[in-house]
Amino acid sequence: MKKIHSLLCMLLLVVSFSSCESNDDNNNSGPNDAAFAENFGNTASKDFIGQIVDIYNNPIQGVTIKIGSLSTQTDVNGVFILNGAEVYERFAHITATKSGYIDGSRSMVPTSGKNNVKIMLLPNDPLETIQSGVTSEVSIYSGTKIVFDGAFVDANGNDYSGSVQVAMFHLTPTDENISKLMPGMLYAQTETNEQAVLETFGMINVELRGSAGQKLNIKEGHTAEITMRIDDSQLATAPSSIPLWHFDEERGYWKEDGVATKVGNKYVGEVSHFSWWNCDAPFPLVTLTVTIVDANGNGISNVGVGLIANGNTWPVMGYTNNQGQISGLVPSNQTIVLNVYPDYYGCNSSNIIYTTSIGPFSANTTLPNIVINNSSTTMSSTVVGNLVKCNNTNVTNGYVILNRAGGYSVSPVTNGAFSFNEIYCPSNTQFTLKGYDMENLQTTDSIAYNFTSPITTIGNLQACTAVDEFISYQVDNNPTVFLIQSVNGGASGQGTPNTNGFYLSGFNNNDQSSIYIWGSTNVPGVYTTDEFSIEGGIGYIYSGTTNTLQFNLNQVGAVGQYIDMTFSGTYTDSNGVHTLTGVAHVIRDN
Repeated sequence: MKKIHSLLCMLLLVVSFSSCESNDDNNNSGPNDAAFAENFGNTASKDFIGQIVDIYNNPIQGVTIKIGSLSTQTDVNGVFILNGAEVYERFAHITATKSGYIDGSRSMVPTSGKNNVKIMLLPNDPLETIQSGVTSEVSIYSGTKIVFDGAFVDANGNDYSGSVQVAMFHLTPTDENISKLMPGMLYAQTETNEQAVLETFGMINVELRGSAGQKLNIKEGHTAEITMRIDDSQLATAPSSIPLWHFDEERGYWKEDGVATKVGNKYVGEVSHFSWWNCDAPFPLVTLTVTIVDANGNGISNVGVGLIANGNTWPVMGYTNNQGQISGLVPSNQTIVLNVYPDYYGCNSSNIIYTTSIGPFSANTTLPNIVINNSSTTMSSTVVGNLVKCNNTNVTNGYVILNRAGGYSVSPVTNGAFSFNEIYCPSNTQFTLKGYDMENLQTTDSIAYNFTSPITTIGNLQACTAVDEFISYQVDNNPTVFLIQSVNGGASGQGTPNTNGFYLSGFNNNDQSSIYIWGSTNVPGVYTTDEFSIEGGIGYIYSGTTNTLQFNLNQVGAVGQYIDMTFSGTYTDSNGVHTLTGVAHVIRDN
């Protein structure tokens, strides 16, 4: 099922994002902009984390992200973190730019915690080359087209003569990635300076470039005719005329600017400049805040919240932040269907894990927490751990990325600590973690784990690129022990009880922190000391030891590949009860 379709503008929920570039160089200001900004509230300091991807969902490195006066660039995973950005209480605008792509943006109602941003950038691929001074028509397969009268100017308003490269993109309401591709959010300023949310009947982006690559636009006093095909799903309800809106790239919202007329199955109108243009029906708005939690009241991050209003078929999507919260603008006085989707390939045919009808709302509303209980199709787990540097001190500027079954989550670290609260399928519990120390440009390997409910304890991960295998463990609040040199692992030999089992070992020269783990199975799963034993610097822990230890065997690869396991719980020795956590990421030797 297509779960990211977005048709309504109520969308915005705190975390969808979008893309796109425009040439709106002469229309970014107006007499009512200052008054309109009063709707946004006071300035506020907010934190943001996000990922920028291309249309194939591949991360894009080196994208410049700007929020308020702060800027940064995405890393190899397309991830960025910006803390303490000065935005408005009820409006934040994020821009994403990189050469070769149409400028992207996202606007949102920011929440506390880390606001989760997702933006998909379009490639800036010229569709056709036309000439100035003559009437030209550029069209695409859908029947959407533009007629130019041939009068163009450069960014300084000087007349331009020569070839013009035209890039054009028609974004339909039924595009499953509309919430990630469209600019800003469907929030608008009307001609009478009122706020509105929009129901889109299609958007078009046009970029004009001269022979030297310079940006061009339509000459003042001239217009171009746009013809935009109406999606078949909306044709029966499409009004005979509809307002046109252009996207203000500087301010991050749409502005009413003309009218389009329905001619057959298309809307036709005239525009005086190029940016993103939108055929939209406006509605009064209210702010809606939603929090998604598990049965223990923990906020679930990175789940999709889709809203469907006005009899539309597809939801407008947003994604919860690290506290499980999302906030956005919705049409007032309408009944809305709210769906919750996991950000991975789901466990059922509909991929909807919760649905309900809400509204109508006549005022800003915060819904009671929506509880996602464990069931035969979905479970929840809190994944906790710590990320450290090569010298074993806590990472203070970094993050951990969690990947599983078609979805991902990013958790920033706070003095090394990271946590995820995730929904997963009982039939597919595996995920991987990879940590990044952004200050020292060091990473961990991508390490495999399995979810366990209610908590998946990871222990300590070391972001040290030169380290390709390790065993780490921590007893009580003592310093974490990292074994990174004499590390071995195998599925037979060295005293392993049988050939179906495996062993892991790590030794320091003084042997005080050495560890040896062996088990009677190499099948991934969760086991106790009935199947696994440990000995070394922590003593000897086996089935005869009083303990609550669990061994989460995540994978046993072929020779040359990894054995991944975590272990956690308590054990009792002559000195009392102790807490033990550990991680093993060891290359299999035999």
